[in-house]
Amino acid sequence: MHVPDGFIDAPTSAVTGVVAAAAVAVSLRGARRELDERTAPLAGLVAAFIFAVQMLNFPVAAGTSGHLLGGALAAILVGPYTGVLCVSVVLLMQGILFADGGLTALGVNITNMAIVTTVVAYAVFRGLVKVLPRSRRSVTVASFVAALLSVPAAALAFTLMYAVGGTTDVSIGKVAGAMVGVHILIGIGEATITALTVGAVVAVRPDLVYGARDLRQRLQLRVGGDLVDAPAAEPAVPVAARSSRKVWAVGLVTSLVLAGFVSFYASANPDGLEKVAADHGIDKKTEDHSTADSPLADYGVKDITDARLSGGLAGVIGVGVTVVAGSAVFWAVRRRRTDDVSPSSTSTTAGSSA
Repeated sequence: MHVPDGFIDAPTSAVTGVVAAAAVAVSLRGARRELDERTAPLAGLVAAFIFAVQMLNFPVAAGTSGHLLGGALAAILVGPYTGVLCVSVVLLMQGILFADGGLTALGVNITNMAIVTTVVAYAVFRGLVKVLPRSRRSVTVASFVAALLSVPAAALAFTLMYAVGGTTDVSIGKVAGAMVGVHILIGIGEATITALTVGAVVAVRPDLVYGARDLRQRLQLRVGGDLVDAPAAEPAVPVAARSSRKVWAVGLVTSLVLAGFVSFYASANPDGLEKVAADHGIDKKTEDHSTADSPLADYGVKDITDARLSGGLAGVIGVGVTVVAGSAVFWAVRRRRTDDVSPSSTSTTAGSSA
């Protein structure tokens, strides 16, 4: 779904750029409420994991492949606002360092892959967990359905953008049918990856999954024949202090292995958008990427002739850069939240109120 330069005209790209910038600004503010000592490190890891898994194209039809978009996974693990930021960081790294997704189309890509997928997925997820039994299995099932629906939603959003600002004269009806059709198949892969990942984290550390926060139930006592909520007990060790280093380390190692080794065995077939673009002539005015000469362009290290080594090293570098950039963003947001509720600011507010 990485849209290159030249698919969408300049005015439409500019409008989507404004939409994307506004959404990122809102998400930066909203993420302050979602990020804490546990989720801030996890958010950077989620961004790196999405980067790694996006390198693993899987076959979905004859001559066509797909890969994770990641909006649903990020929203469920770390929250919808933080999820938008996670995917946006990934898209920015891919566009600048790896020439994947046009820079003038960055607004289009953030709108499709970060905003639409996250909003649709989290809305579906929250709706399902409210009607399903309160259990870890329900969280996994809701994750599957939410991820499945988010991908064709993004495909439909691209089709609408192309109907407004496409650079070639093609039948929008045919494009819509082809895009939604192939991305339903890709959505099955997205849903499987998302459900497996969310299920694995929920099984070992449900407290780290934003979407599973409602699973924590209060202890009830029977008083006079009636069940009442027990008073909240002070934990012996503050929740925020519970170490998540093991989860973080396992996640980082998994991301490095996926990007550095498993990615070599990914499908070489064009992804859903590339296939539809070639079949229907959408790609007639595709422009060369402005960073096509980057040392990491096309997910390979320049001047390294061994394809496996080149691709693996590029993947490892990508994971490293993404986790550092993502962690820096999320720690900055987390620090801003801490500053907003610091004792000095609280006392100042109280003094002014008095």
